[in-house]
Amino acid sequence: MQSFPIKDIPQDSYFTKPAYLDGRFILTTPEMPFTNALKKALLDWEFREVQSDGIPQEEYSDTTTANIQEREEIKEVEIKNNNDSERLKQAIEFYQKFLLYVENLFTRYTTKNEINFKEVADKIKEVCDVVKEDRRFLLRVEIPLSKNQNFLANHTVKSTIIAVIIGTYLKLPNHRLIELGVAALLHEIGMLKLPPQLYMSNRPLSPQERKAILTHPILSYNILKSLDFPLSICVGVLEHHERQNGEGYPQKLKGERISLYAKIISVACSYEALTALRPYKDAKDGYTGMIDLLKNVGQQYDDTIVRALVYSLSIYPIGLYVLLSNNKHGQVVDVNPENPRYPIVQIFGEKTPDGKNKTIETSHDGVHIVRPLIKEEVETIQE
Repeated sequence: MQSFPIKDIPQDSYFTKPAYLDGRFILTTPEMPFTNALKKALLDWEFREVQSDGIPQEEYSDTTTANIQEREEIKEVEIKNNNDSERLKQAIEFYQKFLLYVENLFTRYTTKNEINFKEVADKIKEVCDVVKEDRRFLLRVEIPLSKNQNFLANHTVKSTIIAVIIGTYLKLPNHRLIELGVAALLHEIGMLKLPPQLYMSNRPLSPQERKAILTHPILSYNILKSLDFPLSICVGVLEHHERQNGEGYPQKLKGERISLYAKIISVACSYEALTALRPYKDAKDGYTGMIDLLKNVGQQYDDTIVRALVYSLSIYPIGLYVLLSNNKHGQVVDVNPENPRYPIVQIFGEKTPDGKNKTIETSHDGVHIVRPLIKEEVETIQE
């Protein structure tokens, strides 16, 4: 790949092939402009170069057809324990039971002001075990919600799973991984003290309503502290909306003053929020959500935590539906631990000679991901 000085890249130009940061993290794909805001952010973070096999040009040029015509080597891979359909079914069942547990936990707190630390910790131990064995299946679970459904329980479940995945990648000791999971599970408990119409609204909030929403980390902290939860968990919950640049809330803490649990929950719940449907917004695909996080590394999010997320889910996250350079559709089913740019993809409608789902390892020189599928394309596949 060639290196391009960031200061010399024309504003709103399009690289003909993906542009990378540090040769590893995708910043833009050919259909995404290299905006002035991105350029300024990179220079502010003291990055000086990006790498690409393409060149910047004034207008977007669709190279999909050319890519398809290139000679491509397809590297098939066999994922251990190929009974994928059964394991995915088990992951869906676990997710649904976990979701029901969280809903019941929230109801019990709302009606009785009760949360038992040991019970929650035991549930998180179970979550940690399932994540270690079936991470790649859990991340493919999709629970459809309408815009009018309360999203708090599902947000909690997904954020907790992602936080535990990040903590596992960072090799946290078991007791700290459990504490992290408990904090993630209860990071929004303070929201239950607020009227649902505040966070379920599809209209702009008034200054007074927004001020009320901003109190939820403090409410969560006070709830858990009153129930004698460990201080490390209480602090993680309190600080999960703090940001690296000090522009978060409620205390406007910067960088190293923010606890590790809070930094992890911040990234996990932000990624979930970006990729989930809300009453006031549509969901982004996982790739776009990941790029949004990467663009805010050092400003809002800790780079070590975001890197852990990327290496755990890949740039094209597990579960994402994609168009491949051979014009086939597939779904990302696992990461390539050596390179998060080129995950493992299951190709739709193709089987190996022994009847297993055909799965390939994408690569720079062989078959690679061109782009995520849009919503309408995914719906067609799922019909």
